[in-house]
Amino acid sequence: MCIGEETIKAEPAALYIHIPFCKKKCLYCDFPSYGGREDLMCNYSRALAEEIGTVGRRNIKTIFIGGGTPTYLSLKAWNNICEAVEKLNLEDNLEFTVEGNPGTFTEEKLCFLKNMGVNRLSIGLQAWQNSLLKRIGRIHSVDDFLEGYKMAERLGFSNINVDLMFGLPGQTLEDWKESLKNVVKLDPRHISCYSLIVEKGTPFYSMYKNHGLKLPQEEEERQMYYFTLEFLYKSGYNQYEISNFAKNGSECRHNLVYWNLEPYIGCGSSAHSYVNGYRYRNTLDIEEYIHQGRSGHFVKLDEHKNSIYDDMEEFMFMGLRKTRGISMSDFEGRFHRNIYSVYGDIIDEYTKKGLLVVDEDDMYLNKRGLEVSNSVMCEFILT
Repeated sequence: MCIGEETIKAEPAALYIHIPFCKKKCLYCDFPSYGGREDLMCNYSRALAEEIGTVGRRNIKTIFIGGGTPTYLSLKAWNNICEAVEKLNLEDNLEFTVEGNPGTFTEEKLCFLKNMGVNRLSIGLQAWQNSLLKRIGRIHSVDDFLEGYKMAERLGFSNINVDLMFGLPGQTLEDWKESLKNVVKLDPRHISCYSLIVEKGTPFYSMYKNHGLKLPQEEEERQMYYFTLEFLYKSGYNQYEISNFAKNGSECRHNLVYWNLEPYIGCGSSAHSYVNGYRYRNTLDIEEYIHQGRSGHFVKLDEHKNSIYDDMEEFMFMGLRKTRGISMSDFEGRFHRNIYSVYGDIIDEYTKKGLLVVDEDDMYLNKRGLEVSNSVMCEFILT
């Protein structure tokens, strides 16, 4: 499937660009990223520029460049990406985010990103304690983070997200409180707080299976989560999704595209797309992706047209991640079905259990429901 002239009248989409390079892979990470492949950066960026060029004339309303560690990419490689992005039809109020890790920021690189049009940075801190950073395999210290954060502010980046993780091995409730309090003092516009998930294929998974990973007890992790909700609310951050908190008007518009089941185009190795009702993904192999870029033909793997039931499931599963939940009239407008005719029994069950709230047109998980969100949302899978 090609995305070309037929998209001229298509609705605007979000664009995700994947950078698979890291200086060093973290011990918990199962993302499609690789350390020690710097020799492929320039060729990869050329292939990426080719694929970005296939987006055509569709309007782009958000761009998110993630990874990996995009700020580890060389400036020569960034130039190739910049030239391709400049040719796109970008909407006037474009949200343009780049992820970065402390220890990979330079003034030259941040100035380049600023001039490229990047207006939002997402910085991966994870913890405020150097001992914890070392334990999870991060390449930076807290001082590196502070240096990078202050440099970004000085260069005019006012919309910054900070990523934090709780439930880390050896992490205490006091450690977590210290991390949150110190980050809030910096007054970023957005904070993401993720609970550690030990994923298969990671060094942490091997350690866990061999009983070499000392994780906080379930009750302590729950206390970390409760403290997060209370402290960030009192500090002026609104929880708008399970793991995301923002000052008023600073919600990540790109991520809302995913949660609202709107179209997005993924460019780069392993990137996924959802456009014109189709889902597909790119090859995971960086060298194969570069080869496809040279040939000018990008293979769309696992391409399939979502059925109406696929879309209903995803609308519910992703939409209930948001604290405001889903709109029942929006469901009916999209699928021409009353939501109760499809999910009536499930809605009744979880409202009676006190986990799901129906308030006029809105349906959302309450505080208790969000705590067990995965088990509730799975009930909305139809097949």
